[in-house]
Amino acid sequence: MKRINGTFFEFYHHNRVGGTHWNDQCREYTEEQWETKVDEIAALGMKYIVLMESALVYPDSAESYFPTDIYPPAPMKAKDPIGAMMRAAERNGLKVFMSCGFYGIWNHTRDNITSEEVKARAFKAMKQLYERYGKSDAFYGWYLPDETEIGPYFDEDFIKYVNEYAAYGRSFDENLKILIAPYGTRLAVTDAHYIEQLKRLDCDIVAYQDEVGVEKATPEQTKIYFKNLNQAHKAAGRSVIWADMETFQCEGKVYHSPMVGADGARIKAQMESISDYVEEIIIYIYQGTMNPPDTKVLCGHPSTVKLYRDLFLD
Repeated sequence: MKRINGTFFEFYHHNRVGGTHWNDQCREYTEEQWETKVDEIAALGMKYIVLMESALVYPDSAESYFPTDIYPPAPMKAKDPIGAMMRAAERNGLKVFMSCGFYGIWNHTRDNITSEEVKARAFKAMKQLYERYGKSDAFYGWYLPDETEIGPYFDEDFIKYVNEYAAYGRSFDENLKILIAPYGTRLAVTDAHYIEQLKRLDCDIVAYQDEVGVEKATPEQTKIYFKNLNQAHKAAGRSVIWADMETFQCEGKVYHSPMVGADGARIKAQMESISDYVEEIIIYIYQGTMNPPDTKVLCGHPSTVKLYRDLFLD
């Protein structure tokens, strides 16, 4: 069975109710404490960090997580949280996929992938991010967070978005990797048309959301989904397939209640179902769903220590 080799990372959870147990904590972390969270991830032997957002936009506010003139700094103690993440990642030999978003309202995906204004802000941010952090050995590639649903194929506007951002992202360094993490995995029809779309999609890694945490799939079902997707990627011969495995559960209704760590047995079942069909397993998300028992920087509900024990200590 494959091990967990990476995690998404964020400085504030975009769905505020989902991040109830850790958003306020994250506002209070110093840069040293952010580095400690990265150290914890590295201590588990993980290789990759995928930054969810370098900025975050709501209808009534916007904030950035690095020094920029695009949006105001986030109201948090750390003045350069991305810088802290990058320092710790480089020190630990981790590879970071830097986020290209959000430079429009975070859940207005259709607008974000088609708007020239959003693209202009995002490209400006990418240039600034690369100028500030691109010399770091940890800067491995770009993550494109404006994901659309596979339903049952990729939206053509999404393919255009990926290809335009990929071309610009690689203009700084042609060796930078491009990662996307689409949802709607259960809906994908992996026929000749899907394979043809994969051939046109200019990205290196497709990390499909397993959608178990949002209760759209079960571990038993994901085995079939990922087997079919694996065959499609082999036929296309372009991007590699990873899994974006969800380690959370919701206290109540999905999307409308706080997130906590899931049951360890469920996570192990998820891993077992997909391991044969993906090159890597990354998780959504270390923060807020698990904490080492001796953590000096608690992130999320205290109960999240149990999932850490179940997965890494038992």
